[in-house]
Amino acid sequence: MGSARTWALGANPLPEGGWSFGVWAPRVASLALELLPRKRGGSTRRIELQRVGDLYVAEVDGVADGDRYFFVCPDGRRRPDPRSRRQPEGVHGPSAVVDVRRFRPSSRPRLGRPADWVIYELHVGTFTPEGTFDGVAAHLGYLRDELGVDAIEVMPVASFPGTRNWGYDGVHPFAVQESYGGPAGLARLVGAAHEHGLAVILDVVYNHLGPEGNYLREFGPYFTKKHHTPWGEALNFDDAGSGPVRAYFVDNAVQWIRDFGIDALRLDAIQMIRDSGPRHVLSEIGEAVQAHGGAVISESDLNDPLTVLPRPEGWGHDAQWSDDLHHALHAILTRETTGYYADYGKASDVATALERGFVYDGSRFSGFRGKAYGRSSRGMPSEAHVVCLQNHDQVGNRARGDRLVSLVGPEAAKAAAAVLLLAPEVPLLFMGEEYAAPQPFPFFTSHSDPALARAVTEGRRHEFAAFEWQGEVPDPQAEETMETAILRLEQRAAGPHGGMLALYRTLLAVRRDHPALRGPDRGARNRVQALDGEKVVVLERWSDDGSRRVAVIASLGRTKVTATVPLSPGRWTCLIDTRSPDFGWTEGEAPGQLEVGSSGEVRLALPPSCAWIFERS
Repeated sequence: MGSARTWALGANPLPEGGWSFGVWAPRVASLALELLPRKRGGSTRRIELQRVGDLYVAEVDGVADGDRYFFVCPDGRRRPDPRSRRQPEGVHGPSAVVDVRRFRPSSRPRLGRPADWVIYELHVGTFTPEGTFDGVAAHLGYLRDELGVDAIEVMPVASFPGTRNWGYDGVHPFAVQESYGGPAGLARLVGAAHEHGLAVILDVVYNHLGPEGNYLREFGPYFTKKHHTPWGEALNFDDAGSGPVRAYFVDNAVQWIRDFGIDALRLDAIQMIRDSGPRHVLSEIGEAVQAHGGAVISESDLNDPLTVLPRPEGWGHDAQWSDDLHHALHAILTRETTGYYADYGKASDVATALERGFVYDGSRFSGFRGKAYGRSSRGMPSEAHVVCLQNHDQVGNRARGDRLVSLVGPEAAKAAAAVLLLAPEVPLLFMGEEYAAPQPFPFFTSHSDPALARAVTEGRRHEFAAFEWQGEVPDPQAEETMETAILRLEQRAAGPHGGMLALYRTLLAVRRDHPALRGPDRGARNRVQALDGEKVVVLERWSDDGSRRVAVIASLGRTKVTATVPLSPGRWTCLIDTRSPDFGWTEGEAPGQLEVGSSGEVRLALPPSCAWIFERS
């Protein structure tokens, strides 16, 4: 085993047979590999690892897929592999050898551009009572064929402590949560999704690691005091010894695309990924993922087009989560004025978000932040913005995990859905939203350390002070907190749920089929206007040749209004009235046709909390 050789890290099969084991561990004086017996009463094998620079390595025969192992430190501490691909006994237990070659897809299906997707975000543990990848797979036909989405976005699956967690406390980035079905279960889900014509987006967390089961600092300088995050130590992307740390996370991103066939990654809270080096690690990750055929969607609350600008000026990501449309719709519908909702509340905020993606673009002062923030989105296409009415953050980061429909009622939620699903941006739905699921989505954990559990509970209570929410916050550690979030998909056809689902299906069909709503330059083919006094937003979109047009007239207030609505001249035919009996209301009030004269205006009496969709051919 010469020092000139390039060693793969983690446990990897060798072409000639046997397995190689490698770990970057500059902070330990020696390391041994301990292979556990396959059967009770068997013997443990111990192999001293050879030091090659800052690596400890070995080639070992007689190892099989599924064998369990630890790395053993000089003082006897037994630690999981920092690049473990499976933790069958939890985050503190032994790692397991996984031959990822059996998962690697032979080809990548053609599933369209991310810019054309409608995304459905889900949490594996609460999407079904089974709480597994196989449980999700059983309902892919519903998502694709009955509802009509194009991609599922799976909340983080990296191994976390216990069995109840949103996934953002993961501590083994390369391992797949065992209670969900482990790596084999994830591979089955991806394969099943592709068979249904669904793309798979995986949410990954590269801004911090969870506190329990986090042993990386014992091996090397994975963390730095140079930067800070609200959730834990900052990862070391630009301090001494950061090179192997950067490689660790770039390799992790590539693993999901190459070994599991994932189609895109969603990078969590990238504003907390700090890197002052010559090239930002997020640019490296984006380039590596795209080189393997994947896409990158970043989440940021900074309203900065840097994420999607082409390299080297930007990071070259495919899209980013943009919060402003959510905040604008939520504020006008709920009338909430606490926290960041204080910065929104007008129909013109909704219109600006639809037209530009960003409401805050550096030219406007934010009272919540106490400063102006953001940059102009000029030159950033609409399809580079992923927007939503609800997502795990906006639902789950409320004190009790309230869904929008429980705050404003079904009619207001339907009106907002029409705005979202016919917007030029990329829409994202949160699981259950499409049928007004009654289950909340509160924050939940299952830490085994009592002191940590208490700290998490107290931290949640403190977190809501800025929003002035009243009442008891559900205990994240209580089993029943997660249980309240488990969807019952059989409810989707019952009573008012069926009406909401019918509307979502209809809106998605119009989005998919109408020429005014398709195409790569769709953000340049629209006009948005707001009537602030009446709380009305008018979105008009047209086809490439201008011959086909769709207009969304959304009345977002709580009272009936009469408004002069701007529309292109011509005869318009009503396609959808969100208050129609087809969608669970008593009767619709939209006129069957509108005649708009040369003035480009029409006088309309609009019910509260409704949206009318018209077509002009």
